Amino acid sequence: MITPGLTVSDFEYDLPPERIARYPVDRRDESRLLVVSRETGFLRHLIFREVGALFRAGDVLVVNESRVLPCRLLGKKPTGAPAEILLLRPSETDPDGKTWEALVRPGGKLKPGRIVEISESLTVEVLDSAPDSGRVVRLVTDLSVEDALEAHGHVPLPPYLERGDEPLDRERYQTVYARVPGSVAAPTAGLHFTEDALAELESLGVQRARITLDIGVGTFRPIDAERPEDHVMHPERFHVPEAAAETINLARTEGRRVWAVGTTVVRTLESVARADGWVRPGRGATDLFVHPPFSFRVVDCLLTNFHLPRSTLLMLVSAFGGHERIMEAYRTAVEEGYRFYSYGDAMGIV
Repeated sequence: MITPGLTVSDFEYDLPPERIARYPVDRRDESRLLVVSRETGFLRHLIFREVGALFRAGDVLVVNESRVLPCRLLGKKPTGAPAEILLLRPSETDPDGKTWEALVRPGGKLKPGRIVEISESLTVEVLDSAPDSGRVVRLVTDLSVEDALEAHGHVPLPPYLERGDEPLDRERYQTVYARVPGSVAAPTAGLHFTEDALAELESLGVQRARITLDIGVGTFRPIDAERPEDHVMHPERFHVPEAAAETINLARTEGRRVWAVGTTVVRTLESVARADGWVRPGRGATDLFVHPPFSFRVVDCLLTNFHLPRSTLLMLVSAFGGHERIMEAYRTAVEEGYRFYSYGDAMGIV
């Protein structure tokens, strides 16, 4: 149920174009960190390398280890006209992993039976239509899927960056702990962490729990409806290992705090939590849409980035920190010159 009178328009804010971070800062932990108190709304301005000041011994830091695939394929139709394939997810019934669900451009031209040449060693055949104007495609290559994408794929940067991927994005659009390939967008809250920052937290007695949620293209899609309850989330696959669930459940039993690094971690943990907050391990898919009001059962603190207006991500953050409080924090961030979106600065809600 949505708070009476709260509509998608209530998650709008003014952002000057120059506040969009089109490139990352030189060093990951040099980004800024706006800290918001869930209880008082008190704001504190830090540099991310100072994030250890927010933690206590025994806190659990939950990270999403999903790795971004270089899944944007640029090629040509037989006529020589440009074409683009964005691979979304592999078919669960294809043993060699070369059949995928994808988005294609130009959509009106790339119908079943069409071929797109990516390189001499890789072509893509359009096999069938798929939901939401998608296609089922097959990679035709003697290479493994991993080698083909590594050699010929591009990093699928968010459209609002308004630029093509560059060599630096191969590293910087991944978290330092990214391990499991499967996402078409980075879990950007984790981009600020360096190995040194993680080591410092460990030295402070902070434990780390590792999960995965493979981020789909739905993360880029705006909400067209005016009522949040009319929006449908695209399912995304997750995995909560037993070790992660045990670490989180023990912390909750002992009254220690659970930190989520990003909205993907929040959605995963809240999807697998029982009513009493006990986290169940396992694999699955979630279409959970978190918006105000929402009763959080697992997460106590959140590290996140600054998100697009009218987005499901901003709604989740508002549900966690309070709508008025978060929107005021966003206005402050704009006034104070914070950098926004995937390569931008961070927010901590404690």
